[in-house]
Amino acid sequence: MSAIKIKFPLVIKLKHSILILSILFSYFSNEAHSQPSQTYAEKLGWKKGDRVIMFHVDDAGMSYESNQGAIQALEKGVATSLSVMMPCPWVPDMIQYLNQHPQLDAGLHLTHTSEWKGYRWGSVTGIKASPGLSDNEGALWNNVADVVNHASPDEIESEIMAQLSKARKMGFNPTHLDTHMGTLWASPQYLERYIKVGIKEHIPVLFSAGHNTLLRQSLREGPLARLNNLVKKTVYNDVDTSAVLNAIQKTGEVIWNGGLAVVDDLYILSYDWKLPPGTEPSDENLKKFKTEKYKELLQSVKPGITVILIHCTDAGDGFKHISDSGVTRKEDLQAMTDPELSKFIQQQGFMLTTWRELQERRDKLHNN
Repeated sequence: MSAIKIKFPLVIKLKHSILILSILFSYFSNEAHSQPSQTYAEKLGWKKGDRVIMFHVDDAGMSYESNQGAIQALEKGVATSLSVMMPCPWVPDMIQYLNQHPQLDAGLHLTHTSEWKGYRWGSVTGIKASPGLSDNEGALWNNVADVVNHASPDEIESEIMAQLSKARKMGFNPTHLDTHMGTLWASPQYLERYIKVGIKEHIPVLFSAGHNTLLRQSLREGPLARLNNLVKKTVYNDVDTSAVLNAIQKTGEVIWNGGLAVVDDLYILSYDWKLPPGTEPSDENLKKFKTEKYKELLQSVKPGITVILIHCTDAGDGFKHISDSGVTRKEDLQAMTDPELSKFIQQQGFMLTTWRELQERRDKLHNN
């Protein structure tokens, strides 16, 4: 495949890399956020008005229960994609399965944090090579803020490449890259390295840069809030959301011009949905609650490609020793495998997709 030439508004070349920070910081205007004239779904060949959905399962490889949940969600449910946390102990089990099922859409859940109290993992690069990634237990930091405060962009990029190299050595060629706990969205410098690796390796990266109707809900707090750092704060220490959304769209153009698929919208908040107080967490109640919530969410989806992040885990009694999130993760699994949700998707005319399909469509455009 011939090299892809990318035209940047401002280009600063570094040794072995292209710095896109000049682009990210060159859109600090206070102009009103403009809607794209064409969705990325349309650019990739879908019709105007089509609502294309990807239910994406995070955290495969984290535990046996996580592996089983991801597998069931894809084999028996409406989930279409998953990603693997390479530093985690149950990765060999997951990759053995993926190597036996190469048709599945599986990427890397690039991992720079280790958030649980008694169940930890360290970097693939190791403490000596990447001291800024390690806490006083020798594990990855348990929160994104500490990563930003301690880890250099070089260490971040080295860890990305180490996780990718480990996957390939195990016979696993990921269909995409995304980011655990949103760490790679946490600073413009990290984001630059994430995108640079994706373009260089020709692997699509999760970054939503279309109309972002649902994503806007997450810009005030949570993993996506640090995207506000793409623009300068005002004298009142506030952020112009329109300017942030414009900067996000311009970053998406860089990714697209680099030959990679881009999506229109992203939803990450289902992890925080809670059963109503007093509701027994039975399998039936869990399934009904999350299925109805996903139906409501889908009804609010606008035309374009929307990625919905989910955490499907077949959580039993043992999982409580890892995390207290077993209930919400099991809810996701119950919903994804609920025939009612599948029926609803078909009746409403939603189209399901994968990262593999998105990139194949993008490559076809480039080759033509």
